[in-house]
Amino acid sequence: MLSSHRTFATATVLLAVVTAAALGTAASAKPTSGTRATDLRGDLDALVAAGAPGVIVLVRNGAKTTRLTGGVSELATRRAMQPGDHYRIASLTKTYVAAVVLQLVAEGKLRLGDTVERWLPGLVPNGSRITIRMLLIHTSGLADHERDPDVLAPYLSGDLSYYWSPLRLVKIAVSRPVLFPPGATQRSSYSSTNYLVAALIVERVTRNTIGAELRRRIFRPLKLAGTSYPTRSTQLPSPYAHGYFLLGPPPLADLSAFSPSLSGPAGAIVSTVGDVAAFYRALLSGRVLVPALLRTMMRTIPGAENSDLHQRMGLGLERFPTSCGPAFGHSGSFPGYKTYAFSSANGKRQAVVMMNLDPTAESDAGRPLFYKLLDDAYCNTR
Repeated sequence: MLSSHRTFATATVLLAVVTAAALGTAASAKPTSGTRATDLRGDLDALVAAGAPGVIVLVRNGAKTTRLTGGVSELATRRAMQPGDHYRIASLTKTYVAAVVLQLVAEGKLRLGDTVERWLPGLVPNGSRITIRMLLIHTSGLADHERDPDVLAPYLSGDLSYYWSPLRLVKIAVSRPVLFPPGATQRSSYSSTNYLVAALIVERVTRNTIGAELRRRIFRPLKLAGTSYPTRSTQLPSPYAHGYFLLGPPPLADLSAFSPSLSGPAGAIVSTVGDVAAFYRALLSGRVLVPALLRTMMRTIPGAENSDLHQRMGLGLERFPTSCGPAFGHSGSFPGYKTYAFSSANGKRQAVVMMNLDPTAESDAGRPLFYKLLDDAYCNTR
């Protein structure tokens, strides 16, 4: 389980989750380029056969790009998954928000050592001891609002479009006991609340919404035409991959219209695998941040002990061990979707994998197949 990135963790306790029935494979899109497509095809088809409705894989090595798809983007129509389908990138959003914060640091408008209390007085108890750095690297000790029963209650009652403002979510989270003292040595706990607080600070400093700052600083300069930050609208841009969740006995439920406000600045971005790869390449190649702040972003500490891949936490980035050495990027899951983005330290080698099935519905066979596909996509390229 991706417990450190679950946006629906409490629901998995309250709802009965059983193994997804294997789904037939729709006609798969042909690879657009690359030399390892035939080797990855077997991994991808095995994952679909194990229960994933559909999968998109992007592999980039230097100037060579391979895009592979398998299965379907929508079960009802059996529409084949396409390389350009939009999807909810979930916690990958945190890297984008962290980049905005660090740009403000570079401009002298913020400091990583600034406290929450300085910018948001009275909002967070003990905010005078929590710094922006702690927020970005998950050492604040703040409870995770995405695990809170009160936050999940509207969705569990059937109102999937229920809207939460970031401020309301923060107020709920900070009313809960802290997990540990702020900045405790070598202690971290992944909490999406950290990024809601960070985004509220961005809004206080810039007097713009975090969505406006993401568009101005990230989406437009990098020409990420397929990327957006919806928080009120539940409709994804076309074409899109429908997201599926197992709410009880099969069949899978379509949760594509689930409210992105549950995650907001911690996970609401919608994008494509091509745009995701373009963002991480731009970031790691030095086009988004000055070198000193990029190095700061890439410095890591131990991550959550129960994470699937034993990643280490950076400031909006994670470092993953792979069979061919470390990869930087992020992982994410949102009701109906699971996605990872891996890049080399210089951004030249990349792999992005998206599956339109919630991780809680993965079969015991499917989970290792997802990670095999991810590792093969990143490491077995030439």
